[in-house]
Amino acid sequence: MKRIYYIILLFLSVMAGASAQNANDIVDKAAAVYTNSNGITATFTIRTHTPQYNSTESFEGTINMKGDKFTLVTPDILTWYDGTTQWTYMLRSEEVNVSTPDGDELQFTNPSILLNTYKKGFTAVYKGESTAPNGKAAYDVELAPKKKSDIEKVELQIEKHSGLPASITVRSKNGMSSTVRISNVKTGINQPDNFFTFDGSKYPEAEVIDLR
Repeated sequence: MKRIYYIILLFLSVMAGASAQNANDIVDKAAAVYTNSNGITATFTIRTHTPQYNSTESFEGTINMKGDKFTLVTPDILTWYDGTTQWTYMLRSEEVNVSTPDGDELQFTNPSILLNTYKKGFTAVYKGESTAPNGKAAYDVELAPKKKSDIEKVELQIEKHSGLPASITVRSKNGMSSTVRISNVKTGINQPDNFFTFDGSKYPEAEVIDLR
């Protein structure tokens, strides 16, 4: 799950007006864009390829973000995070794990932390221009980890004119790759704070497991 959160939030965070020759500018401007967005909702598709097993898996989902809060909806898992507490509901088992992420865990749940700390973990390199899967011109940025990591590199495509993300691919040293494509991004979606908390009355059969 952490890997999924990381891919999605990194991808959705890169929503800046791009400066072609400066990869850091592309990501740095995202902090201001995110802060001024007044809430974001987006739909996405994740496709993961594992060459060791010659298998490919994909699923669709929806994410809502406002400030340090978010909700994540996928076919198997629903997640709410209100800035302090996280609820993760596994649909098959009808279990809700309640936790209070901190430290490194917050990088997977808080886009602002991820944006403000990416320079500590990655080196950004501008790679040129290309055509995104949606047919639009895009800037290419590659992020390479500064320290030893299972991740080999992260490849970003950002629409040239809109500054919106088009595609991100995370490549691991074991050959595994995960690609996220955004089909719809909307800003100004100012959801109420209780939208980002778990409402037990809507899931009366759920077993709540408090891990705090």
